[in-house]
Amino acid sequence: MKIEFKRLTEVSHPDLIALMTHPLVRRQMPLTSDIFGDAECDALVTAKERLWVEHGYGPWAFIVDGKFAGWGGLQPENGDADLAMVLHPDCWGVGKILYDEIIKKGFCEMGFKSITILFPPSRTRIKAILRLGFQPDGEAVIEGEKFIRYRLHSPRK
Repeated sequence: MKIEFKRLTEVSHPDLIALMTHPLVRRQMPLTSDIFGDAECDALVTAKERLWVEHGYGPWAFIVDGKFAGWGGLQPENGDADLAMVLHPDCWGVGKILYDEIIKKGFCEMGFKSITILFPPSRTRIKAILRLGFQPDGEAVIEGEKFIRYRLHSPRK
């Protein structure tokens, strides 16, 4: 399996729109509006690229065996490096491999002391992230939506 991390600007709008409008994906994303077309896709890509310019890091497009699988990675969120992963359901099985690469980049290459994950309260299946070492770390409100924050501290001292 060949995995590449690219910028979102390198992904076609139809691929991004198909991902962001997939019913199984939308169910996990409370901040997504009912409409996600070309204008919303442009706004998403522009906002994510702005993170790279302003902070030096942001989310990537995940390319698996030459095909767009989703996007995510680390992005700044209220002073934290927050991990997000939006995968097409056909690619959910590759999530752990992508996660391992993201965590390695975050702790080893980028030097973060901790990484957070934000889950909506409706997302109750959290055993997997707890097994990975994430611990509950309060709440956050983003665009009026409540999220539960989990934090993973760097194993490097």
